[in-house]
Amino acid sequence: MSTHSEGTVTVEDLYRLPDDGRRYELVAGTLVSEPLPGARHGRVIARITSELRAFAQRQGLGEVVAADTGFVLARDPDTVRGPDVAFISRARYDAAGDPPTAFPGAPDLAVEVLSPSNRADEIHSKVADYLAAGTRLVWVVDPDPDRRTITAYETLLAPRVLGEDDEIDAVDVLPGFRLRVSELL
Repeated sequence: MSTHSEGTVTVEDLYRLPDDGRRYELVAGTLVSEPLPGARHGRVIARITSELRAFAQRQGLGEVVAADTGFVLARDPDTVRGPDVAFISRARYDAAGDPPTAFPGAPDLAVEVLSPSNRADEIHSKVADYLAAGTRLVWVVDPDPDRRTITAYETLLAPRVLGEDDEIDAVDVLPGFRLRVSELL
């Protein structure tokens, strides 16, 4: 991960940046970029997006969006995070009016898929940012063949670590959604 601190950057500044082929997040007014994560990461994101989107559509619950979607988690200084996959309830998405830039607020569910370049403190910071901004559930997915887990956070203090034989759910966010962890990995 690299940071660029040329003064405090705002959400509006972020969306005026020229396309340099990098993906940026904004953390307390500082631009942060990460290297492209790789094929395994993309495969897992596609599976999760597909499963969540199909379920949310069938139930009419809301919108599932992909990694290119920014969420404004804080203002002054601004924080914009882009989870790998996110769900926003129908009422909240409709109230926002299908925004052309960052969604004004936190997702209801944020999913971060780990890649080799991620550090534990960076992921912990992302989870803390989502939860502090009102995200109701955060999944941290570890597709590494030696681990293959999903850690579910409703609070920072009591995460649930699920192995590939366990079932993941999103009961309070996507009522009725249940799937074996291995089906997402």
